[in-house]
Amino acid sequence: MEDKVFGINKKQYVFKADIHALCTMGEFSGGVICMYMLYLHEVLKRAKMSEMVGFVDPSQLGALGCGNPTERSCHLANRFQNAKKGQIFMLPYNAGKHWMLTVVNPDEETIYFMDPLRSRLIGDKWEKVVENGIKIYNAHRNRSSRKSILWQNMVGIPVQQTDKDCAIFIMRFMKEIVEDRNLEFASKWQRRSSKELVYTQKDLDAVRTKWAKFVMKYYI
Repeated sequence: MEDKVFGINKKQYVFKADIHALCTMGEFSGGVICMYMLYLHEVLKRAKMSEMVGFVDPSQLGALGCGNPTERSCHLANRFQNAKKGQIFMLPYNAGKHWMLTVVNPDEETIYFMDPLRSRLIGDKWEKVVENGIKIYNAHRNRSSRKSILWQNMVGIPVQQTDKDCAIFIMRFMKEIVEDRNLEFASKWQRRSSKELVYTQKDLDAVRTKWAKFVMKYYI
């Protein structure tokens, strides 16, 4: 994967078990999500939006096997290093057995949190990792941080229907953000509407179909 996707060069492996899980709506690993982010990166390039939206490698962020909190914050700061004014970054985060999406605007020091279970913020550990990443980024740029970094919990997002849907849901969240040229996801999901937002199986299948067509290019 070219370094413009995650800010680093990396090889990405996708295992047969992950492909089977995606086909059967089961649980799959971050490798599937990374390949979808590569696809979305190409969508952004075609739309000339690469400087508006960036991605962070989830294998550098997770609660398990991704280093201590300081190491993860430093990785975030390095990824933000070349951020354009107003650019947002999408951070898929696995707290152990559950995927969530965090969207960060480091320039405005604003963080948007999306949990497919529509839970409240997940606690001090992840919040500190992201906030310290922004503070380190500001220090590198000789810019002072605001006293309190702003977190916004997107309580209006659709809620997953089973205990295995979280990964496909955050992929769908990323799809909708990338396809919105005005990046108005916050105004859409910040509050619960009178009409409950839901994802149908057709909505989720649209993500799986795009993923399959994209990955097949590497096998033909």
